[in-house]
Amino acid sequence: MSTEPMTVEAASAEPRASVRAFLPGFAWQGVDSRPYKQDASAPFCGILRQVLFDEPPLQCELRYFEIEPGGYSTLERHQHTHAVMILRGHGRCLLANEVHALATFDLVTIPAWTWHQFRAAGGEPLGFLCMVNRMRDRPQLPSQSDLAALRAFPAVAAFLAG
Repeated sequence: MSTEPMTVEAASAEPRASVRAFLPGFAWQGVDSRPYKQDASAPFCGILRQVLFDEPPLQCELRYFEIEPGGYSTLERHQHTHAVMILRGHGRCLLANEVHALATFDLVTIPAWTWHQFRAAGGEPLGFLCMVNRMRDRPQLPSQSDLAALRAFPAVAAFLAG
């Protein structure tokens, strides 16, 4: 580790020190609520995202997603890993060929190339933090043969049917 003082140029590359207050309705000061996906090329329902941290030195992005009651994320997989923490509500998630119940403060690890989808349950939103690589690949949607293979598991078939 270097004991040399940091130069002005190096210091300017670091994130600016800041505090962004938590606001009612699971929002944060200065953080915009954005559509879940930029286009409608993948099926999803009732989900918004907020990018909380996206600083180059961190090499990761921390997002907050909120799925309205009855809503769901896209069924997808990709090369990068996800680390998820449930902050609000209850729901279920598909991980590979298993369905898991989710409750507040549960932690979910989604390895690379694992099929996954989140669904809100009950009459409240499902809100979660999701950390991913800052530079990442685009999601892959399931083919008809992928869906058939997933539906071979009865719990997964029931989950996908809604």
